[in-house]
Amino acid sequence: LEYLSQLERRLGDQQGNIADFIALFSGTLGIFEVLMQWFVSSRAMERLGVFVVSALLPILIILWSGFTLIGLVPVFVGVLILKFADELLRYTLIAATGPVMFQPIPTANRNRIQEQVRGLAEPVAIGLTGVGIFGTIWLCRRLLPNASPDFLSQAQTFVFLAQIMGLGIIWLFSVWVLRDRYLELLVLSAERGQLVATRDMDTRAFKQALIETVENSAVDVYKRGACIDLLDSLDPRQAGQVLAPRLVELPVSLQRQSLAVMLRYPQRQYRENVQQLIEQSPPPEVLTQALRYLYLIDDYPDVEALHPYLDSQVDPSVRATAAALMLRRGNARQQAEATAVLRRMLTDRHQELERVSSCRALKDALYLQGLRIHIPGLLRDRSLRVRAAILETIAAVNLKEFYPSLVQALAYPSTRKAAMGAFITLGDDAVPLLVDIGTDAFRPANVRASAWRILGQIGSDNALQELVDHVITVWGKERRNLLRSLLLQSKEDGIEALNDFLGRTGIEQLIGQELYFIAQIYAAELDIKAQDASWKEHGTAVLLRRSLQDQRQDATGRLFLLMQFLYPSDTISAAAFNLQSESSDNIARGLEILDNTVDLSVKRVLLVVLDPHRSTLDHVQALADLVPYQPLSASARLRHLLNLRTFLSDWSVACCYHLARDAHWRLNPDQVVWGAKHPTGFVREAVLGYLAVASPGVLKAVLPQLRRDPSPLVAQQARELMGRLA
Repeated sequence: LEYLSQLERRLGDQQGNIADFIALFSGTLGIFEVLMQWFVSSRAMERLGVFVVSALLPILIILWSGFTLIGLVPVFVGVLILKFADELLRYTLIAATGPVMFQPIPTANRNRIQEQVRGLAEPVAIGLTGVGIFGTIWLCRRLLPNASPDFLSQAQTFVFLAQIMGLGIIWLFSVWVLRDRYLELLVLSAERGQLVATRDMDTRAFKQALIETVENSAVDVYKRGACIDLLDSLDPRQAGQVLAPRLVELPVSLQRQSLAVMLRYPQRQYRENVQQLIEQSPPPEVLTQALRYLYLIDDYPDVEALHPYLDSQVDPSVRATAAALMLRRGNARQQAEATAVLRRMLTDRHQELERVSSCRALKDALYLQGLRIHIPGLLRDRSLRVRAAILETIAAVNLKEFYPSLVQALAYPSTRKAAMGAFITLGDDAVPLLVDIGTDAFRPANVRASAWRILGQIGSDNALQELVDHVITVWGKERRNLLRSLLLQSKEDGIEALNDFLGRTGIEQLIGQELYFIAQIYAAELDIKAQDASWKEHGTAVLLRRSLQDQRQDATGRLFLLMQFLYPSDTISAAAFNLQSESSDNIARGLEILDNTVDLSVKRVLLVVLDPHRSTLDHVQALADLVPYQPLSASARLRHLLNLRTFLSDWSVACCYHLARDAHWRLNPDQVVWGAKHPTGFVREAVLGYLAVASPGVLKAVLPQLRRDPSPLVAQQARELMGRLA
């Protein structure tokens, strides 16, 4: 309004002149906006940071309004420049800051808050501002009823500029407050381990805040450590630029953490900072990191300077690190001396710390030479810490002959975590071995699951490709593990990989597979339950039906995982969460979310199947278009289930054999042979129980082989049955 009023005063009442000026003004503004978007916006965001960019417009408004109020700038020129700057910056730079502002908010709440801000807060704020300006102008006219039009116009202009200046100050203060809250959210996400490095995050603003936070000794150490973790996630290659100059001033825990971050990408330019830290005689945990940094970045290090650290009175971790570095960077004499020190530490049976420290230090040695002979003994050490440390060393030094030990360590809960970390360290070198483990049916289920999980944590293109390749070949919990590993990949790499490999059609086919399997389970529940009524709740029938219900729930979970590859993950997760509730309102909300999100060809079937309030018969009828239901006798349905044995869990298969034994139902020969060779011991045990009742002649033929079965339960059962049949 003030802009148009100034145009009328300047150009008179001729509408043509005003229209020509507005057209020229808008055209010029449009050209500058395009140039700003092409050449300035992204560079300004990158170099200045989101909060400096956000503050540019309020600062300009405050300064230019002030200059106009005190007469340094003509009123017409001042209002014109304010209008031009507001239009130019608001819809270019300021608009670009929006996604960055919302980035630290957790994903689950981000869309809702954005809708509230843009759909409610912004219109209300604009409306209140307009009402305030109009109210002030109206008040001026009421207070000055006899004033001349020129004086009243000047008064209104003065009030308008004063208000604009005041609102600019409030805007600038809001940006300053928002900056602190933004950084608090970033730090909070770091403390919770939600470190998501994206280009939208204001790295410049965070680095500046990190410097302030780390240097502030009044700030909690954990919070400062979280800032360092987040910096490592955002820009690990340049972390040393922030951390190195402040190493000496940091607490011990932050010194160790900072050096660990810097060691990921060591650079010679920070050598003096680390050397200065060593000269202050830091604690052993810091000194070991500092020594590693110095002797890993220098091409010609002073290895003789490590000799004082080899003394037996020096802390074991420092002594072992110095010996390992000497073994790596020294000449033949120095290497022999370092080998002798490490051998004494590795074979010290009385001091666990000596063995642990030397095992960890071997990661820096590269070539273990004569120390390799001690590794088998260390793998059997009574100390868990020693075994874990040597597993890490095997991966770090790439000792291929000891890879089977890593595989064995996966089978034991005590060493599983260390073995997983070792495989992750190996990266792509471990991928073929992990695939062999994951596809080996004779390995324990938890070991196979760990192998797929490690592949997901490696996250390389090769590892992702293996996960994607095997999604269509595995079933049950293994497929669920693969899908979860893909969904956990950062930047949606896993989702893109599966979509590229299978396409939407392929993923829909996997969803169809799950629905087919669910239909078979419902059919089995109906047929076996009908027979079960005449048995008065036969025990093994109840076990089978319960196992099938668990299978159906697992298949439902895989359906939700597969849908996350096609639709927003948050939306599908929200639907799954509501459908798991016992509240009718929540279930209805979950179905409504799916109804408004999913556009699959089997959408109607899916909504019925996922509705827990529907009966089994309703589910079967809904699935009839995909899998027509034909009632079978309980024995025929059991044999049909065993024909689908690849899709069943091991426990469900075992329950099938137990029920066939108790009900005296005859199974097909190939089903019995397959069960006798099953990789899971309790399934073979169930087959033996079935044969003992249904076919003693066949049992006599297979018992001699089963006496030496790797499962103690199966071997014991075989010996007992041989005694009975003797």
